[in-house]
Amino acid sequence: MHHHLAIAGRKGALIAADEAARLHRYASGVPRALNNVATAALMAAAAESKGIVDDVCAKKAVAELARS
Repeated sequence: MHHHLAIAGRKGALIAADEAARLHRYASGVPRALNNVATAALMAAAAESKGIVDDVCAKKAVAELARS
């Protein structure tokens, strides 16, 4: 994720390190699953006008995807 963010021009973190690890664990390292949960976490952060995915946003994303 960090590599892709750097290519896109993002200088700072977009997802807190602990939360990136949480998302990775949830996705079991499967790229498509990680993309889905990271997208959900970014949308949760945007909905709350946050500049970074924090614990609350990551938990919301995991919970939402676990329901589907």
